[in-house]
Amino acid sequence: MIETLTGLPDNVIGFSAHGKVTAEDYEVHVIPAVDAALTRHDKVRLLYQVGADFGGFEVGALWEDAKVGLNHLAAWERIAVVTDVDWLRTATKAIGFAMPGEVRLFANADLEAARTWLSN
Repeated sequence: MIETLTGLPDNVIGFSAHGKVTAEDYEVHVIPAVDAALTRHDKVRLLYQVGADFGGFEVGALWEDAKVGLNHLAAWERIAVVTDVDWLRTATKAIGFAMPGEVRLFANADLEAARTWLSN
């Protein structure tokens, strides 16, 4: 399940993943939020937190995630990935260098630091 995070600046969109993440989560929460933010800004920042209760991605969710990232590749100014899940940290390090914007990893305990970094 993906929840939209609130209390962020207008050019920052945020999500928190819990339990099993599905393609429908992307269709209902992520895609509309990204599209809306890009109608207001040429560049956006993303906060993506993966909670301790994360249960993985369904295959369709991984596909939707890749499509969102690639369809808007030049639009990402900064991305903060907040997680304690080892394989997600490794994957973020592996692909983060290829992103045109700046990508940083944060531990779940540092969620507020990620919010601050994206807001500045």
